[in-house]
Amino acid sequence: MRRPVGPAAPPLPEVAPAPGVRLGHWRDGWEPDPEAETAALLAVNGAAFAHHPEQGGMDRADLAARMAEDWFDPSGLLLATDEATGDLLGFHWTKQHSSTLGEVYVVGIAPAAQGRGLGRTLTLAGLHHLAGRGVGEVLLYVESDNAPAVAVYSRLGFDHADVDTHVMYRRPA
Repeated sequence: MRRPVGPAAPPLPEVAPAPGVRLGHWRDGWEPDPEAETAALLAVNGAAFAHHPEQGGMDRADLAARMAEDWFDPSGLLLATDEATGDLLGFHWTKQHSSTLGEVYVVGIAPAAQGRGLGRTLTLAGLHHLAGRGVGEVLLYVESDNAPAVAVYSRLGFDHADVDTHVMYRRPA
């Protein structure tokens, strides 16, 4: 799916976190213990993608390898935390491919926090981040049978892009 975010694109809605939710980014000073922050991110990712053979199995080594990539930007790894407890509720990891193209790399919401609009909020925050970096278009990959995610992305202006359909699986009937 793709969505334009440049000056000629429809304007992005404002980011409005729910009461009690704080938005920030990776290592911006909320979490005084980097190991705890890493563990929280891996726990939310593992729970959110428990069904996904690739994303759900991310461990510390995988996380470190991704963060060592040239494209990694700590300010593009957005976090939603509970203001009262400091618990990580979800995250949106953005990726900038070029000066004109960005990506919704991963959006993960803790199962206990689902249904609170965090997917929309975090996706919007990431779109604003990428637009602020000057990209004109944002792409994302999502399984077509992930109806809740497809609905969120569609309502935010994303459309199916044939050019990005890399793999299609058919489940046995």
